[in-house]
Amino acid sequence: MGNDRRIGWVAGAGGGLLAGVALPPVGWPWLLWPAVVLLWSLTESRGGPAGQRFRRGGLWGLAAVLVSHRWLLWLHPLDWIGVPGPLSLPICLVLWLAIGLAAALLVGGWTALVGRLDPARPSTALLAAAVWGLAEVLLAKGPLFWLGLGAAALPGDRALAGLAALGGAGSLAALQLLIGWGLWRALRALPAQRSRWLLATLGLVVGCHLAGLALLAQAAAPPGGRAERWLVVQPAIPTREKFEADQQRRLLLQLASAQRQAATAEPPVQGVLLPEGSLALGQPLPLAAPVEVLSGGFRREGVELRSSLLRFEPGELRAGGGIDKHRVVPLGEWVPLAGLWRWSGLSAVGGIEPGPASRLLARPGGDVGVAICYELSDGAALAAATRQGARWLLASANLDPYPLQLQGQFAALAQLRAIETGRWLVSSANTGPSLLVDSGGRVLEKLPQGRPAIGLVTVQQRTPLTPYDRWGEGPLIALALLAGAWRWVSRAPG
Repeated sequence: MGNDRRIGWVAGAGGGLLAGVALPPVGWPWLLWPAVVLLWSLTESRGGPAGQRFRRGGLWGLAAVLVSHRWLLWLHPLDWIGVPGPLSLPICLVLWLAIGLAAALLVGGWTALVGRLDPARPSTALLAAAVWGLAEVLLAKGPLFWLGLGAAALPGDRALAGLAALGGAGSLAALQLLIGWGLWRALRALPAQRSRWLLATLGLVVGCHLAGLALLAQAAAPPGGRAERWLVVQPAIPTREKFEADQQRRLLLQLASAQRQAATAEPPVQGVLLPEGSLALGQPLPLAAPVEVLSGGFRREGVELRSSLLRFEPGELRAGGGIDKHRVVPLGEWVPLAGLWRWSGLSAVGGIEPGPASRLLARPGGDVGVAICYELSDGAALAAATRQGARWLLASANLDPYPLQLQGQFAALAQLRAIETGRWLVSSANTGPSLLVDSGGRVLEKLPQGRPAIGLVTVQQRTPLTPYDRWGEGPLIALALLAGAWRWVSRAPG
């Protein structure tokens, strides 16, 4: 009995660690599925009472998030934003652990609940998988979620990720759980039934890959819209030095060079793209060049400070419009009840307030769906912008001082968002990844990471809508309702 208890704890820790490694930037679902098998094993009633299942499932979630989100530790040191040196590392550790504990509570609760519903029943598996997928979509609307099982298929298995065009990241998360459940059922089945479960799971895997390939082939059809050529500026200015006078001059020189290059290019270039937070508050362009500029920066809305993507009309020095960041980083940009705190926000520019939820930027050349920094994790918001008329997507970010691990995760999410919406995506990031992704999730162009660079990309406008653009989470909600009804009317174990 003592060994059984230890095995449960080892399964929780080992499965979570394996899941954390399997998530992007590795992005290999075949590595994730054994971790999900271990998670399903923790839901069994023979694994102990509900409280014990909760703790072991929580350990799985804690380990997975601490591994996949370890890039948070690269925030240290925080002295450049006014945090005293002795407090910097403790604050970073507390933030990292807090996110891990939040995951532990959610996964632990899921494990305990599924254990009560008899996890061996197919109706329970369908319901539990759908609830998990919907929870990831809902969490992506809030401030603490970055990526989950829905992102696990990229960059390693683009064929499987093609299903995101049908049901989004939530459906992909549910699929990972169902594949793991099939393998778990095969392992616990009697020898005479084991081959049946293995064949059924293999059929699910093959069928999903074929369906994903068909959806990707549909996304590769002629776009039917015009092409735009943009110069992407990657300044590679360390965040800790961004607002120093020398670095601001360097940035403006880079921008002026890009404006001149765009103005004289043949064939014509639409404009210039700069990443999140490039321009200081009220900063005009260095040149009144006859090309459009889309640049990260800051603006005032009344007394509130907003982080925005600013739009400069051709020939203008001042921004005439833009779109404000909606999901602001807790502590990093925004602090609740900031007036009661000593700091107005742990940001180099002070407290940032969120803007409207819509991610659609209207412009004469064709509307764009915009994600500023970790808004890229919210696929539903970009699908809504696509329904409203976005013809391509723009991801604007500043990922310094984080390591290459986070850049890899950002690139995987960019691929996923392109597949979901059937839109080409351009990423403009301070230190990378600055890249071009087509509507099938293929990375076509990429600037060198961590180095100043200017790249020319050609993005295709598209107007067709994917099933996910049209229906959102509707199919996943329907699956959850049908599974719940099936379980309610069925009395015999599946």
